[in-house]
Amino acid sequence: MSLQHTETAGDGPLIPRPERTPGALRAACAVVAPQLLAAYDQAKDQALGEAVEHGSLKPVHAYLSHWAALIEIERHPSLAQRYHRAEYLAHVATTPESARDHLNAASAIYRDASKAVHSE
Repeated sequence: MSLQHTETAGDGPLIPRPERTPGALRAACAVVAPQLLAAYDQAKDQALGEAVEHGSLKPVHAYLSHWAALIEIERHPSLAQRYHRAEYLAHVATTPESARDHLNAASAIYRDASKAVHSE
């Protein structure tokens, strides 16, 4: 997959949805959210370490699912903006109710992205 960082008309995706493989997700991350590459690499290393330690691929599947959802959000600029704004507002909220409302908004965006990448 050839990835280029160019916006499409409206809020279409910046790039095609990547395959749910470590290499494809990392390449997509490098285009749509390069600031997250270090976190991506750390999550991959942690998942592989846990997989070896526990003799199970569940940590690898969880990491791939999580990052596929994050990349799905980042592929859509206005969606990513809403997601990050909700996370930020939850972090700076001055009341528990306000924080909960913003976290619920971010969670809804994440859940929808997760559903989208798992419905392929």
